[in-house]
Amino acid sequence: MKKLLFLFTILIFSKALVNEVRASLLYPVVVSTWPFLEAVRAAWNAVDGGFSAVDAVVEGCSACEKLRCDGTVGPGGSPDENGETTLDAMVMDGVTMEVGAVAAMRYVPEGIKAAKLVLEYTKHTMLVGDQASAFAISMGLPGPTNLSSVESIEKWTKWKDSSCQPNFRKNVIPRDSCGPFHPNGPSIRRCLMDNELRPNEFGSVNVGLHSHDTISMAVIDQIGRIAVGTSTNGATFKIPGRVGDGPIAGSSAYADAEVGACGATGDGDIMMRFLPCYQAVENMRLGMEPKLAAKDAISRIARKYPNFIGALFAVNRNGTHAGACHGWTFQYSVRNPGMNDVKVFTVHPQ
Repeated sequence: MKKLLFLFTILIFSKALVNEVRASLLYPVVVSTWPFLEAVRAAWNAVDGGFSAVDAVVEGCSACEKLRCDGTVGPGGSPDENGETTLDAMVMDGVTMEVGAVAAMRYVPEGIKAAKLVLEYTKHTMLVGDQASAFAISMGLPGPTNLSSVESIEKWTKWKDSSCQPNFRKNVIPRDSCGPFHPNGPSIRRCLMDNELRPNEFGSVNVGLHSHDTISMAVIDQIGRIAVGTSTNGATFKIPGRVGDGPIAGSSAYADAEVGACGATGDGDIMMRFLPCYQAVENMRLGMEPKLAAKDAISRIARKYPNFIGALFAVNRNGTHAGACHGWTFQYSVRNPGMNDVKVFTVHPQ
């Protein structure tokens, strides 16, 4: 009897050891939109050093903000119609499903840290505008400071000299100037037949790699907890007050530790109408592999907006990852225990 008990104990211990070894081979994992190598390295160093998934996401996105990745993350880029840079950011804990976000935040350069403060020290999900700035500063972040840069002001000046074209206005007069704008007659909504749909109304006209972008990052930590984070300074020459998909949970990113995570980038004004990252994670919950889950989420948008530009990655709780895109070639970055450094994966339009 004692021998059987001993053997049973050894068997249970061995199984636990195998599971632990298996987990150690799977985790940690860091996945990010675009070849933001230093951001992924920062997140990897944090999570590999024992940081939680949430803290590692903040470290990674914060590195991108400081580097001003592509001029579309952090301060100093993407001026709005008034020449001002504002920030959107979000953090989501895939274990508790808590979210902290800031939107249209002015005067505070650390968007992702402000989002984490909302998550940790409030019962809210999102704070916006000057009130978000005041909250972040009251909780210890540096500010107020001017988020514009020489580069962003030069870009805005050239845009003004080009009669403020292109812009995000529609159905207004005057059409080809800097305004002030007025409605071009009464707004009349009517049903359109399929053959009446006009491509320009269903495309990402003002969106490109260097005019509108986001870092969206997912981290699985050493014990399998999952978190996501995003940071962006939004669309270049956006109408002041515009908030894109960056701080919207389910759109720019989503995490559920029982399933996996997703991160997205592209035309947020279109993508946020479909919550593609929520869709991708739910697809994986239903049993889809990440590749099919991502492709399905993008396809749902493309069927309605055939000329939109966007992309996403999906990663399941075991660290298997894939991407899908529409309208452009997409790249995302990964670091896991089987890699010596960050690896960039290229995804072509479907």
